[in-house]
Amino acid sequence: MQNANQGIAQELDGQFLHIGIVQARFNEDVTNALAVACIQELEALGVSQIDHVTVPGALEVPLALQAMAERAEYDALIALGCIIRGETYHFELVANESGAGVSRIALDYNLPIANAILTTEDMAQAVARQTDKGRDAARVAVEMAMLMEDLSGDLADSLDDDDGVDGEVDKDLA
Repeated sequence: MQNANQGIAQELDGQFLHIGIVQARFNEDVTNALAVACIQELEALGVSQIDHVTVPGALEVPLALQAMAERAEYDALIALGCIIRGETYHFELVANESGAGVSRIALDYNLPIANAILTTEDMAQAVARQTDKGRDAARVAVEMAMLMEDLSGDLADSLDDDDGVDGEVDKDLA
């Protein structure tokens, strides 16, 4: 949503992150612009480990994301694509299924995925959003990777701090 109040994000540092990008080629002028803006923003945030692959269209994006997630080497992934409404129901099918697939991979693998698969009424709307959404995807991926790292660290700390039942120290561990 244009001019939406997105709140104030924390300072982002992607220096030690490994990010994967899956780009659909369908509507390639738009998806190339998304990719360029995304990669430039990732680099500006300090990310130097970026893997970028392309697939034919938005429906193929989740499968490539899943293959990348299975490698267990990425801190976050990014989905790039462009679906433009046509005269048939195909738009809804592609938009719904690609979106559901992206979300399913993120949840199944506990891995942040920034979804920048544009769904627009026409090419003009897609072009108007391509640069900002590419940048937004990069920022979301870095922010969520940092958050997941913090949450994982907090969980590990709380497990380390667990001193037994009812506040008593487990004598076997002491």
